[in-house]
Amino acid sequence: MTSFAPDSIVLNRKLPLWYQVSQSLRASILGRSPRDPLRLPTEEQLAGHYGVSVLTMRQALKELEDEGLITRHRRRGTFIEPDARRGAPVRLLGSVDAIVAQQSGMKAELLDHGTCPVPPEVAEHFPDADRVGTYHRLRCDEQTGEPTNHARNYVRPELAARIDPDDLVRRPMTKVLRDVLGIGISRITDTVEARLADPETARLLEVPLLSPILHYTGITYDTAGRVLDVAVIHYRGDRFSFTVTLDAT
Repeated sequence: MTSFAPDSIVLNRKLPLWYQVSQSLRASILGRSPRDPLRLPTEEQLAGHYGVSVLTMRQALKELEDEGLITRHRRRGTFIEPDARRGAPVRLLGSVDAIVAQQSGMKAELLDHGTCPVPPEVAEHFPDADRVGTYHRLRCDEQTGEPTNHARNYVRPELAARIDPDDLVRRPMTKVLRDVLGIGISRITDTVEARLADPETARLLEVPLLSPILHYTGITYDTAGRVLDVAVIHYRGDRFSFTVTLDAT
């Protein structure tokens, strides 16, 4: 069977290689002709094509598999999904320090905290837990006092037992996990989408019901790939914009 031939890429050594390879291969898959074969070359062949290690290639393929663009079958090979979503989200790379900086600088009020059964919307991220720690905060502009966003964090219960709620008034959850509890963080996956304000969000952010908001989900992983925290944040649509700067050098 003839294999699909991905495009070539000049790698930028300033960025993680697996990320660049996954995005290049993703673009090749989504831009392929319907007549192109669905089978991908082997991991070794792809690694040679991109000039990276097999381990790096494996991590890049895992990213595409999680996105639903490919399926991997032991002994049979890796195949492109025929109906791969052409509108799938592009993942943008940044540092944990950048995310901490973005989360900082706002006055926060801890509205409530405790533990609860794992909510259905985050259950896939905590398959080995029955309960999670929950923290609900309202952030306001320090100068005007105007509410800007409200956030709910769902944290592994053994970590919640170690968190001082007062720390969350002064620091973002990412900083508490990394700098206060000393937990190694490998990556954070961010998703941002447009939504309409529900009654609770409209009340807390002082905006009209069904006005536009930005719905953010951030999933924080430790160095073993385990989910530590799922943050769900609603931002006022009239106070935030989403800007991406790409380095073309």
